[in-house]
Amino acid sequence: MKHALVVDNEPRMLDLLSTALQARDYSVSTAPNAGTALHLAARRPMDIVLLDLALPDLDGLEVIRSLRAWSSVPVIVVSGRSGINDRVEALDAGADDYLTKPFAVDELAARLRAILRRPQPLLNPPEPVALGPYVVDLAEHTVTRRPDTPAGPESADRVHLTPTEWRVLRALLRAPGRLVTGQSLLVEVWGDAPRKNAHYLRVYMATLRRKLEADPADPRHLITEPGLGYRFRR
Repeated sequence: MKHALVVDNEPRMLDLLSTALQARDYSVSTAPNAGTALHLAARRPMDIVLLDLALPDLDGLEVIRSLRAWSSVPVIVVSGRSGINDRVEALDAGADDYLTKPFAVDELAARLRAILRRPQPLLNPPEPVALGPYVVDLAEHTVTRRPDTPAGPESADRVHLTPTEWRVLRALLRAPGRLVTGQSLLVEVWGDAPRKNAHYLRVYMATLRRKLEADPADPRHLITEPGLGYRFRR
């Protein structure tokens, strides 16, 4: 059975899409906001995502970009925005198709079938990533010292990270070299309360640097882009 994630802030639309998909033998998860959507997508493999752009906590374009940093799951935008620029931006961000509200359910079903007929790329487990003197294995959730790096007086052969530190680090390492905005990082890590946790993000970044950077005061890998967000630099 195919599994779909439906993301929309309107309860009636969530119900409509869920009912239509379940009638066509999909299992369905629903999310009323970006935070819940990213949380669900990271914890269960999805076959298709139906995504509204007008979400209360983060624009749908940011959700697409966050997904595309680590997933090739097909995304169909289902939105009330009908402008050509909206379509172009969504497709450029990584959406596979764009359907404007209101729409015919039969047309949506046909688009789903067309997308799911395409061969999907096989996703291999993420490769371990070198970060300073350490190797971060996202698949195994381990941080270990590189064999070719001598241990210093304050460094350990194995580093323990808390669950929240893992979520922050994973979001950055999945998008090497790319800017991850503070807002999208907050939503991915904490869900639907990003403003409440804005200070915590700075605290967790400082903690990660103390644990992983050779010189936390002058980080080479976990970079702050003032006023914009953060970036992992190899």
